[in-house]
Amino acid sequence: MRDYESHDAREVAEIFDVLSNVLPNMIKGILDTLFSPEAAANMGKAVAEFRKNLIEGGVPEDEATAMTRDYLGTLTKLSDVMKEARGRRRHREEE
Repeated sequence: MRDYESHDAREVAEIFDVLSNVLPNMIKGILDTLFSPEAAANMGKAVAEFRKNLIEGGVPEDEATAMTRDYLGTLTKLSDVMKEARGRRRHREEE
């Protein structure tokens, strides 16, 4: 039984070792992609397309505007969460 537990512990340690080396670079790449000028331009296009599709789909303009505002708010909140996570990561790296 002990040999089995020891094997599991080694596997878990190996997984954490890989994650600690790979995950930070992966997160950095994702964050850099999300906050690039291209990402901002794409977000603007996505919001405009969202509103356009609502109106073309028959949603009244005032409702389409409100829904678009909510959509943009959701994207902005997500962006804020990601920026905060990025800031905390940088702060930890500086310590």
